[in-house]
Amino acid sequence: MSRDFATDYSEGFSLMQSIQTLLERASKTEHGFKDLEKAAVEVCDMVHATEAKDLGFTLLQAPLPQARCIGIFILGIVAAQYVDALTALKEQARRDSDWRVQEIIAKAFDRFCADRGYETALPVIRTWLADPSANVRRAVTEGLRIWTRRPYFRDHPEVAVGLLSQFRNHDSEYLRKSVGNALRDISKRHPELVVRAVAGWKLDERGTRQTHKLATRLLQTELRQQGIYDGSDTHQ
Repeated sequence: MSRDFATDYSEGFSLMQSIQTLLERASKTEHGFKDLEKAAVEVCDMVHATEAKDLGFTLLQAPLPQARCIGIFILGIVAAQYVDALTALKEQARRDSDWRVQEIIAKAFDRFCADRGYETALPVIRTWLADPSANVRRAVTEGLRIWTRRPYFRDHPEVAVGLLSQFRNHDSEYLRKSVGNALRDISKRHPELVVRAVAGWKLDERGTRQTHKLATRLLQTELRQQGIYDGSDTHQ
């Protein structure tokens, strides 16, 4: 029978023994992130936030991506309390090549924004979006989807559109796809905002064409009505 962190901790196991339990648990997770997130929540429920943070830092060093994911979930839970936890998430986004880790960093950043309050977190959102790393930027563009379901952006969708649109021709296809998909999400409730935003895009730029195609997938009728050529017929 597998053990969990809460059982080990309540029975007086050392922190290192409890970490080993988490590593064994993580190694059994092949698909999805639910159990990894559950493990992180168990840790934060059982120990003080500072101890949870230190455990998160330790797990970031693990060679197993799933173990690093648990560490990231933990740091996301405490990031609104500790600047160094948020900084660690950004650094991990810059250097970690595992796609699963990148997805969890996006989730952790959204957790930070929710805990801090999205409007209050705007300066941090802008700082992450200004980072040279495409992974750090994507943690924001992907993590906050669907943007207009988040407080503040629900009432200010134009801010979300503006923040996203600046990356329409970014060198990273990984980031452009996230931006295009996020704008498409927004277009379901705010088609006029997205149509207005893309009207001035330069479709002779290959990256911009790709982002435009994703962002306007649900807006072809609106684009034709306004005489806006989407370039999708001849530019592939």
